[in-house]
Amino acid sequence: MIGSMGRVGAAGGNAAMESFFGLLQNNVLDRRTWTTRQQLRTAIVTWIERTYHRRRRQRSLSRWAPIEYETIMTPPASQAA
Repeated sequence: MIGSMGRVGAAGGNAAMESFFGLLQNNVLDRRTWTTRQQLRTAIVTWIERTYHRRRRQRSLSRWAPIEYETIMTPPASQAA
């Protein structure tokens, strides 16, 4: 793990990563005990791909979550034809 590139005492230096790892710990790691590393790895990847990336607001999408953005930008099938 690489430390923050910010200045010493900068309040927001690791805030984004601390938030991510806090969510990961609450939503995946602390939910149950894992018997193998592969099970844990699969659970983490699944959580990131199915939940975190789909709900997280993204700057490149004008602060919309991907699901919200897709709903707004995709015309209904009846109007497309």
